[in-house]
Amino acid sequence: MLSDWSAECSSDDPVLVVPWSDPSDPGGDRRFIDLRENPYDLDHLPEAMHYPTLMHALRALNAARSSVFTAKCDAWPLDSDELEHLRAELDVIAEDAPNGFGSYIDLLWRDRSIFTSYHQQEQMLHRLTRHAATLESPYAMLDCVIRPALLDLTGPQEGFAVSLYVKALGHDAQAAEENWASALDAVVALLRSKDLAFS
Repeated sequence: MLSDWSAECSSDDPVLVVPWSDPSDPGGDRRFIDLRENPYDLDHLPEAMHYPTLMHALRALNAARSSVFTAKCDAWPLDSDELEHLRAELDVIAEDAPNGFGSYIDLLWRDRSIFTSYHQQEQMLHRLTRHAATLESPYAMLDCVIRPALLDLTGPQEGFAVSLYVKALGHDAQAAEENWASALDAVVALLRSKDLAFS
């Protein structure tokens, strides 16, 4: 699996604010849901309902023994620009992979000392991407982005979050989604792995 990470922490870059809500959603359904406290609220996430692999990932990442929790997510078929970029990154020709699928999950570390430390998160992403590079997923890519975060669940805290992007190509739409699902499962297993010492 091709894997990389970067940082978007300049004053012009967006800050992940948790809890969040979407002001354009009159029903109030698009908002932060704390799946640590309310795991059955997965039923209220349409992305999770449509994509069982994403649901399993969210369940695992918010489980009691997980060192992280999730703030946002989405999954989608890749558009033409995303496909072109991913094929170039993976060195795959268009005829072999006309379809693609991707997702992102915003993660925050539960441990306050890790949440507030750019350096510790940087070291963890070095470790994660190094392990992910050994995975047998030639049609998939992991891309992690460190972002500033403001967390205000029990009092305001400033720190950092990680946006975890997993994208994959396939010879048709079903194959692309299957390659994505396999890659996401593998990445989540790495995040939960004791070998990475993510806590």
